[in-house]
Amino acid sequence: MNKLTIKDFIKLLMGKFWLILFFMIIGGVAAFCYSKFMLPLQYESHITMYVQSYTNVNENANNTNNITNSKQLVNTYMEVLKDDAVMDALGDRLMDMFDQDTLASNFTISNRKIVPSSIRRTISVTSVADTSALKLSVITKNPNVSAAVCNALTVIAPKFVQDAVGVGSINTIDKARVYNNPVGPNVKKNAILGAAAAFFLIVFLIFLIDFFDNTVKEADMLGNKYKKAILGEVNRFDDFRKRKGGKKDAESRLLISDPKTPFNVSESYKSIRTNVMFAMGTSDNKTVVVSSPNPSDGKSTTAANIAIAFAQTDSRVLLIDADMRKPVQHKTFKVKNTDGLSTLIIKKSTTAKCIRENVVEGLDLIPSGPTPPNPSELLASENFAELLNQFSVVYDYIIIDTPPINVVSDAMVMKNLVNGILVVVKHGKTTFDEVDNCMKQLDLAQANMLGFVMNEIEQNRHSSYYKSKYDYGYGESGSSDKKGSEADAD
Repeated sequence: MNKLTIKDFIKLLMGKFWLILFFMIIGGVAAFCYSKFMLPLQYESHITMYVQSYTNVNENANNTNNITNSKQLVNTYMEVLKDDAVMDALGDRLMDMFDQDTLASNFTISNRKIVPSSIRRTISVTSVADTSALKLSVITKNPNVSAAVCNALTVIAPKFVQDAVGVGSINTIDKARVYNNPVGPNVKKNAILGAAAAFFLIVFLIFLIDFFDNTVKEADMLGNKYKKAILGEVNRFDDFRKRKGGKKDAESRLLISDPKTPFNVSESYKSIRTNVMFAMGTSDNKTVVVSSPNPSDGKSTTAANIAIAFAQTDSRVLLIDADMRKPVQHKTFKVKNTDGLSTLIIKKSTTAKCIRENVVEGLDLIPSGPTPPNPSELLASENFAELLNQFSVVYDYIIIDTPPINVVSDAMVMKNLVNGILVVVKHGKTTFDEVDNCMKQLDLAQANMLGFVMNEIEQNRHSSYYKSKYDYGYGESGSSDKKGSEADAD
């Protein structure tokens, strides 16, 4: 397994940038709305309490020692002020000052008494630095209640402090005031916290999903794991189809013969063509099977475009739709499928009736024909082997579109009749488990596996390469591809 680096993590997050941004906006807006419209307003009141030490200030003593002794009492007084006994006394006093409904909206009431912990939660006692003063702050949902808690505590505190500590005292010089301007909730702060929480949540989910994601996403990892060549990577077509208003079905398959096909997509298939030519080596057998582990991996589109790419080199090319269970090539090239491979093998039709000539310049097509009850047996028959021998004399290259390897064994039965098998995997969809199963079947059949083509790559991975290297304004991808100069460019 490859080690993930910080660069890999950054790359993963950048690939999900808009998703992360979307969730951050949703989190921030949700927190804002909840704080603005759902949370109750909060009101604060405060008062300062002063701690007097053991020594009377009128005695002939050092004032510095008085202050020092007072500071030593501050922490003790802070604990005393939040004791349950103080809270009970404070609750009794509040019960005499406010009605039941007002108190119930601010505190928890049980057995007609205010629960001490519910009062304690509203109180904050802090020491003022370098002084013997305590700052008492109270935040409740009612400004009058906040002020009343402060003032009541200043009345109750001295007695409890004297009883608990036995020395010193606590004094105030003013009363807590009622402030009608709310101090909470802090809508802006909560919105930022909501956006931050959404960010960390979505990042965690992205890493979690990626950790358990077993789909093929890196061509290098795929090639290294199976020790097979990566013959090419093809960008995703979806955005192009949407711009054209097409449907995502067989009729909307993107062909490099279309003048509007993106340049980088066309170049990808031409590069695959060159790599396939090298993979076939010097063998006289120029027949290639195109398959995939699963349906919808893009093997039919890949087969059609590789065939067109070979035809653009002035070669005579034959594309055979051997996927007789779920044929699509007749739809891709918009031809009839009344006669085809199935009727040709059983000699129910002639070659002339089954071959659709020049569906693209230099490319002939044999559609699948009517679906037979025994496709595998037909492809394994002597008649099919004889047909391939006949076609190999007439055509420079033969490309055969077959059903997925993990579904049926059709591709395996013709292993001895072809140069090799090209396997198409879909980026982010085909899993390594599915590729494992496919490779086991190929190994078991001892078939020659030419390499992989990774389909549906994210658009931004290769577009900049092709634009900078090739796009000098000399036309779109639909231009004719002749032998020589453009073959070298591949």
